[in-house]
Amino acid sequence: MAGLLALSRFIDRINEIIGKTISWAILVAILVSAGNAIIRKTFNMSSNAWLELQWYLFGAAFMLAAAYTLKQNEHIRIDIVYGMFSRRVQHWIDLLGHLLFLMPFVILMIFYFVPYVGLSFRSGEVSSSAGGLVLWPAKSLLLIGFIQLFFQGISEIIKKIAIMRGDLEDPNPFISAHEAAELEGKALADEVRP
Repeated sequence: MAGLLALSRFIDRINEIIGKTISWAILVAILVSAGNAIIRKTFNMSSNAWLELQWYLFGAAFMLAAAYTLKQNEHIRIDIVYGMFSRRVQHWIDLLGHLLFLMPFVILMIFYFVPYVGLSFRSGEVSSSAGGLVLWPAKSLLLIGFIQLFFQGISEIIKKIAIMRGDLEDPNPFISAHEAAELEGKALADEVRP
């Protein structure tokens, strides 16, 4: 299990670096969007390439941060149902969700995106918009994002099994919304007290 946990830590570290780095793409996309809008309004000029660039940047931020979001345990789940169960049952739900839903979906997407990206690259596919960008880099972001998600899914499965076996402490103990509100209220009350 020690070797698997080392692999999990390695995957987590790579996806954390990528996730934190790619977050800057949102700032760049905002600057590109603002610059494009200013040029369009000021000089009555526009460029499809600049519009597509901001789409690429937002797409990159979304796809390349998906694995980081999974690592941070920030994906959406239904806490009303999930919170009714013990932490052990929640771990089983997470593990089975990763094995039965996440991984098959990610593998299927990788299976379909490999030829999709390859064809786009080989053909030199370009946007149908006048002055648009080459499309294969944007399409390859989809493939890269799902490959990252695949490896992060492996990491999460390893961690869930280690937690359930007692080999690893739970890094994300579940706190219901009610408990979180109580803790936040207590923290605020402590700050107000002299």
